[in-house]
Amino acid sequence: MALAILGLGTAVPATRVSQQDAKRVARSVCCRTPEQATWLPAVYDQTGIEHRFQCLGRDVVDDVLQGTRNSGSIFLPSGQADDAGPTTAQRLHVYQQEAPPLALAAARPALARSALRTAELTHLVTVSCTGFNAPGVDLALVEGLELSRSIQRTHVGFMGCHGALNGLRVARAFGDSDPAARVLVVAVELCILHYHYGWDPQKIIANALFADGAAAVVGAAADAAPADAWRVTASGSYLVPGTADAMTWSIGDHGFEMTLARTVPGIIARHLRPWLEAWLGRRGVALADVASWAIHPGGPKILDAVEESLGLSRPATVDSRRVFADYGNMSSPTVLFILDRLRQAGARRPCVALGFGPGLNAEAMLVQ
Repeated sequence: MALAILGLGTAVPATRVSQQDAKRVARSVCCRTPEQATWLPAVYDQTGIEHRFQCLGRDVVDDVLQGTRNSGSIFLPSGQADDAGPTTAQRLHVYQQEAPPLALAAARPALARSALRTAELTHLVTVSCTGFNAPGVDLALVEGLELSRSIQRTHVGFMGCHGALNGLRVARAFGDSDPAARVLVVAVELCILHYHYGWDPQKIIANALFADGAAAVVGAAADAAPADAWRVTASGSYLVPGTADAMTWSIGDHGFEMTLARTVPGIIARHLRPWLEAWLGRRGVALADVASWAIHPGGPKILDAVEESLGLSRPATVDSRRVFADYGNMSSPTVLFILDRLRQAGARRPCVALGFGPGLNAEAMLVQ
């Protein structure tokens, strides 16, 4: 059975940072030699990001840029050569404070657009890979939205950039098992909390790409929705053999640590099409039948690789590139920002959403 999307909401923190300011921050926090400072601009300038949002306030950014300490933030660099930034415990303390209000800010418009009463929601699915605490975001949503105390809660954790697609798969399974199910899915990520201090080229690239955001979807079994509702009719997953080290996400002493091999775009370019064509074909859909695409922009080279693999023209990825330019890579919520943009524009269907994460794993969702 399909999962009908009844409402979708997105939210970002208040602090907007231009990519030029982000580059200046990175020069101050990460560069230890003139050679590193010379290499850095190309990394930031080639992303295609214009600005992004973060939960750390503008006062923190201004302190870093001006060499002041007015904010008193634990994220201010010490100036020492071995500065690794806050501990993981300190970073996660900020997550506990900042993730719940951002999740609520995305969930409220999703609920309003669904026209459901909060009492009608039967299931809550939360998604995040940038923080952990219990009780956590789920409890904040129950209390902040005044959801039923008996709502059934499920958390999808640490699955990376495709986590929202996993969350929607769970929501669809709930709808399949119970036609009365009304599911709220909320993905929230605070990537800035895991900013890497000091020089490590792979982590500098992550610093240049990632941002904060949240998105929420309210869904129900298809027969409970208007005829024109967008419906998630299928989801698929493919774990590329021999790529376990290509993209990783692990917990370190000073934040969560990402590795992103240079080979990732090439892996996607080689492996995506054979699997996706077969998966779509089993559902009676040819690659040429897909009318719109919501492709998670892990970075500009990822989008280039998808275009190359699937033979897509640049217009097919324009919405993904626009969201990336406006918000950066927010990890799991990003694909929902793209889907929301497509829905609001009345994009044609079928639509295919794609995300990539540690494994190396590809996730797909068919929306009709």
